[in-house]
Amino acid sequence: MPKNRTHASEPAGKLSRRQLIKLSAAGALAAAVPTTALLSPRQAAAIQSKARIVIVGAGAAGISLASRLSAAIDSPNITIIDSREAHYYQPGLTLVAVGAWKDVNKVIDRNDRYLPQSVRWVKDTVAAFNPDNNRVMTTGGQQIDYDYLMVATGVEVRYDLIEGMSTDLIGQNGIACVYDNPTHGAATARAVDELVERGGKALMTRPFTAIKCAGAPLKVTLLTEHRMREAGTRNRTEMHYISGEAGLFSQPDINKFLYSHMPVRGIPIRNRHELIAIEPGRKEATFRTPDGNITEDYDFIHVVPPMTAPAPVREGPLAWQEGPFTGWLEVDRHTLQHRRYPNVFGVGDVVGTPVGKTAASVKAQAPIAVANLLATIQGRSELPGRYNGYTSCPLITEKGKAILVEFDYELKMVPSFGFINPYEEHWVPWILKDKMLQAAYQAMLRGRV
Repeated sequence: MPKNRTHASEPAGKLSRRQLIKLSAAGALAAAVPTTALLSPRQAAAIQSKARIVIVGAGAAGISLASRLSAAIDSPNITIIDSREAHYYQPGLTLVAVGAWKDVNKVIDRNDRYLPQSVRWVKDTVAAFNPDNNRVMTTGGQQIDYDYLMVATGVEVRYDLIEGMSTDLIGQNGIACVYDNPTHGAATARAVDELVERGGKALMTRPFTAIKCAGAPLKVTLLTEHRMREAGTRNRTEMHYISGEAGLFSQPDINKFLYSHMPVRGIPIRNRHELIAIEPGRKEATFRTPDGNITEDYDFIHVVPPMTAPAPVREGPLAWQEGPFTGWLEVDRHTLQHRRYPNVFGVGDVVGTPVGKTAASVKAQAPIAVANLLATIQGRSELPGRYNGYTSCPLITEKGKAILVEFDYELKMVPSFGFINPYEEHWVPWILKDKMLQAAYQAMLRGRV
């Protein structure tokens, strides 16, 4: 891998005052925004439109869209649909789960703190999409018509696809899961504490499907291993990383790094092992492999369930009907416009694209989708925004060290900061993750970055 690159005027590992100010002001999440020079809505004149815009989902993507659209349209007619009132800073759940963040309240917020007052909030859940009639139906029986639709539902975490698994089990009998709320994160932290103290056989899993924050299972594994080394109890635990996929990470340089790094730390790797069942009472897990099913005992297991688009998307007319993204929202990977319904756009984890189920991707996608929606409303023949697949993962390898991984659809590294080597562990990405990215995330929700 390339050697560490630094400016000629600074020693390796040192940052100038200017660089630190740049990091502190926004962080990598805010800085790495390949938006093809699109203007922020706050920098452009508001357009005149009475078009009915419906946003489905009030997570990071949906709220970011609502904030940008409300600033870009004079007297907008925007409705957002989501029953959730709490807002979780999901990028922080990993740090909660391994005990790096002791206060679980740090990741708990409220949607009403970020939604613009001009946006109508329907506290309900979409049950079905009817794009042929420009309508959505909710579980509460409402029919809501739109002129333009933005789908930002996120993913559905499918515990039901693992026989015997239930969210009630998280934190008991050695069962952990960092996904997908603070309760699970805090329960996992207790299970990790017990593993660090007592030791045993630990199975760290990853499913065969696309998942939000694909680095999270790796971070939990590596941070847990580091905690045991810090506590002097590493020799008490046998750790295994068991993945349903053929590799460890989609970016090939980081994939290669992990294949050499994890065994050195005493974590053997098994691929194409899909967790299909768990027996909590006996502490046994069953995996589907190319050679047939196998069952293993464990003392601790980090369960990462398969993930899919929510049922109204994957089972409805807006989904890809065939191909590698079947069941995910069908969009053009560059414009984020639906391929069959031009008045529909998608942002966030629900979209069927090769990479990009991270908050950093939302930050890159939201201004592009908004710019393209506004162009569509204005009847422009060409859409101005193009998404290049940017995604980012501060891959934490131990407390105090991480690799700032940023890449695009071509799986090429696209580093935001020339003074951080994107191939090597460094303290700066850890500081970004631990201290800075949450503020940048909140600014993203408000449409400010």
